[in-house]
Amino acid sequence: MEGDAMKRILIAECKQEVSTFNPVLSGYGDFTLRRGADILSYHRRVSSEIGGALSVFDSRADVQLVPTCSAHFITSGGTLSNTAFERIAGEILASIKAAPPVDGVYFSLHGAMATESEADPEGWLLGETRRILGEHVPIVVSLDLHGILTDRMLQHCDAVVAFHTYPHVDFFGTGERAAKLLLRIVAGEVRPVTAKVTVPALVRGDELITETGLIRHAVNAAMAIERSPGGLSAAMMWGNPFTDVPALASNSFVVTDNDPARAEREALHLANLFWEHHQKMQVTLTKLPDAARITKANDAGTVVLVDAADATSSGASGDSNAILCALLEAGYEGTALIPIVDPYAVSAAFAAGIGNSVKTNIGGALDHARFTPLPVEGRVRMLSDGCFHSETTRELWQAGRTAVIQFGNFTLIVTSRAVSLYDRALFLAHGCDPRHFGAVVVKSPHCESQMFRDWAARYIDVDAPGSTSANLHSLGHTRCQRPIFPLDENVEFTPQAKLFIRHRHKPHQEHPHEDS
Repeated sequence: MEGDAMKRILIAECKQEVSTFNPVLSGYGDFTLRRGADILSYHRRVSSEIGGALSVFDSRADVQLVPTCSAHFITSGGTLSNTAFERIAGEILASIKAAPPVDGVYFSLHGAMATESEADPEGWLLGETRRILGEHVPIVVSLDLHGILTDRMLQHCDAVVAFHTYPHVDFFGTGERAAKLLLRIVAGEVRPVTAKVTVPALVRGDELITETGLIRHAVNAAMAIERSPGGLSAAMMWGNPFTDVPALASNSFVVTDNDPARAEREALHLANLFWEHHQKMQVTLTKLPDAARITKANDAGTVVLVDAADATSSGASGDSNAILCALLEAGYEGTALIPIVDPYAVSAAFAAGIGNSVKTNIGGALDHARFTPLPVEGRVRMLSDGCFHSETTRELWQAGRTAVIQFGNFTLIVTSRAVSLYDRALFLAHGCDPRHFGAVVVKSPHCESQMFRDWAARYIDVDAPGSTSANLHSLGHTRCQRPIFPLDENVEFTPQAKLFIRHRHKPHQEHPHEDS
């Protein structure tokens, strides 16, 4: 940095991924909010994006942190209500307005939010942040690669840094990259320019596993750009197919040091690498009755039944009992471990007490159109407050009151609210090792291979109903631009790069935002 002057870095966060096909609106109470120093103390203990950024900032004697407000959804969910977003955004922006003058901003976002009336909440937040702080303060944003990169987001920030891995193992590293880039911009070492290419494709499936899938060609090229002289940031973002908003699509982006021609050229190259393989980026699904029959016939090891249609980490409600019903109908007699969101069943279990029998309905508590409640009679094996730590990042997950109900040969882990299920944390926290069951329902499209795939006897992607189904035709998109693959036939792609160059101006007064 220029000279030895202390640099103030503002930190803010607003993260949620939604499925607009989930009929249950998300609310204010579904977020964990942290303010001021609590943001720092929490994220220094976990492998989050902010945690990675703090590891960089904390190593610098010339950086002073200005933590403002962090709003983090407990897991993905349905469309955010207008009243909830107004309150959350109001608190974030008020904390930014109340902050002292700063030299730079690190904003941790996801990119796939949507409210009842705002299709681009992140872009709106960045625009309001820019209005408060002025044009001269650099803003660097980190995003999930499932985010939807909008023009408005790029117009109001200096640079974007996005995940490179799926399943995501680079939360921490993404924050590190964002922090390092921000400090270079603040120091005047680089002048970022960004090029974006929008690709009309929505993709799912194993080819998106960055270590082994065809997506690796675009991802490796993006990482090579970042490692090269003058390459500041690059990624291929394939969005969240379940956030049906006008800007929904896949996007490549490249940020260079004051080299717009290269940014455009490289962004086009990434987009073409992606498009070259896009038709293979679809998952092969097994019909629900067939999956149940395969599970019944299995005589050794564990069958993992992937219910990505009810993936809470993608925005689903989590209350699907479709696979449970199919196994019952097929006459499956082995043991099975199944997570499900049903606050009413949890209340019944708590009323019954540990060790006692309980009669209740299971499933269909939230998404009434897709799932019908199933009457069961079982025994309450465990009750908990539903607070536990992620197996991967060690972040605190809060499932609300939780009950383990033994229903015949089925062990049901019933939560009051949805939590992410891309690792085994919910199972292990409630005394259930997935390896000890004949079948396990996993409500996540992809987990790190050691979680389930490496040891499963069978691994089946099930074509079940749900608001995050990989059978995209079943969802009913109405807002995204058409034509788009795979919703339409014979989609053509004519690559075009859009350039974003911010011209930062020096403030006209010492404290430019105090009277905003």
